[in-house]
Amino acid sequence: MIERSQALAALSAEEFDIAVVGGGITGAGVALDAATRGYSVALLERADFASGTSSRSSKLVHGGLRYLQNFDLGLVREALLERQLMVTLAPHLVRPLPLVVPAFEGARPDRLMGVGLNLYDVMSVDRERLRSRRGRRARGDQRGGGEQGEVLRGEEGESWSPERHRIISEEEVLELLPALAAREPTSGYLFYDCQTDDVRLVLTVLGEAERFGAVCANRVDVTGLLEHDGRTSGVRATDTEGGAQFEVRAANVINATGVWADELRPQELHDEAELPRIRPSRGTHITLRHADLPLTAGAIVPAGEGRSIFALPWLGHALVGTTDNDYEGPLDHVRPSAADVDYLLQAINGFFGTALGRAQLTGAFAGVRPLISTGDPKKSVDISRKAELYETSSGMITITGGKLTTWRRMAKMTVDRVVERDARDAPCRTQEIPLGQAISVDELPRVEGVPAESYPALAARYGHAAHDVLALAAERGELAQPIVPGLPDLLAEVALAARHEQARSAADVLLRRTRLGLLAARELRPDPADRGGPVARVIAVLASELGWDPARAAGEGERFAAEAAAEGLDGS
Repeated sequence: MIERSQALAALSAEEFDIAVVGGGITGAGVALDAATRGYSVALLERADFASGTSSRSSKLVHGGLRYLQNFDLGLVREALLERQLMVTLAPHLVRPLPLVVPAFEGARPDRLMGVGLNLYDVMSVDRERLRSRRGRRARGDQRGGGEQGEVLRGEEGESWSPERHRIISEEEVLELLPALAAREPTSGYLFYDCQTDDVRLVLTVLGEAERFGAVCANRVDVTGLLEHDGRTSGVRATDTEGGAQFEVRAANVINATGVWADELRPQELHDEAELPRIRPSRGTHITLRHADLPLTAGAIVPAGEGRSIFALPWLGHALVGTTDNDYEGPLDHVRPSAADVDYLLQAINGFFGTALGRAQLTGAFAGVRPLISTGDPKKSVDISRKAELYETSSGMITITGGKLTTWRRMAKMTVDRVVERDARDAPCRTQEIPLGQAISVDELPRVEGVPAESYPALAARYGHAAHDVLALAAERGELAQPIVPGLPDLLAEVALAARHEQARSAADVLLRRTRLGLLAARELRPDPADRGGPVARVIAVLASELGWDPARAAGEGERFAAEAAAEGLDGS
């Protein structure tokens, strides 16, 4: 991405076809879709890119097996097809993940679950694409010679298609879920969904949008709309770092702020568009060391009252979540509640036969989903995950609701509305545009000082851009060091984030450009006696890259500590 100062200059000097408000996955998707159709696009994010819901998901790209219980077949079908497409467009970011539903004490796997998985299998097949690919088939080479699915090769390229679910033996269950050894499972269902790093997906989509001409800037607060003859003609904005106020002129304004959607022109939205109330739902997650909860596949974990949670391998740790409770608190910093953390620990301890407590947590986080209230108190809060699109008399378009998996469809629906009212011939192209460039670990050059475990992590996070990280590590030897000893994230990533990803603070780096705030929260606690600790090293690199004076650098540690406390990262 271009430097933030250059982006700000372009935002105030140029006139755009579309101004997108919100830098999460929905806003990023809208920017990419519009830019690839030939529109000039400005994207403005009040805080940091993906700092809201888009960095606090369960990290799954999935159809939503539980939504079959509510017969929301259209949503599941749409999400499953998007899941397949995302693996094709971003194979380094969206990867197949085996999931297991175990059975115990000689019981057969639950038949009702089997019926649901059969339906999940059927709905995940894109028959039109399969019919168009009459070329040869080749099994995928991941895990066991293709157990995760097939790669279909034809004139249109490659497309991942998952294997059908099947019953596996006790030995296979324990191979995938070593943490279940004490429970002695006897069999289980094996099926597949996909997993990602949600922030990295957002940043990659933004990078592709910029490649097609979009101008993106964070730390820009949209304070109001510009109007001409009663129609939107842009937005008023404030640079939250420098305080400067300016205008961004744009023929169309798209509100893609998710759970904050009704903060921009709320009276107009509710009085004119009859916008159903956004019903925030808090989802809490915890992370644990692999040694404490060893998983090589995900598990569906019963959590009482007919609910279930996930226990997933993620970035060398175990990720457990999520809860789903109505939320009425502040939206900018959402803490995991103590009750939610205890609920998750109780569920996994009961399922795995463990005795894990808060002392074993490596991190915790909570996000607020923009669910749409149906007005029916009898319905569960997680029924309405559909995207909702509204246009008001000023011409502002608001897109909200939805889920991480369906971001591309939401973006298409939004830009289709602009194309329709412009009477323009500009079909969507995002189904064919790769997101980044995947690379094999073997293709990366070895750099002195970089730990061996960092190379696969870099390839998965950056794809081909991992070369840029390693070039920085080679240029300055101290940048080859890990941020936190024993974990693969490098100080070179801090420099890259500041130079090319508009990272402006230690929190930007530790919570989003890397995920250390979620995986090593205790190691990031302030320690006055340790002036060379992980946070201090990150701040030193940022100070060098961003030209901070000593006072600014000195205060950054306190700012990060305050934000980590507000976010409840250590689960306390």
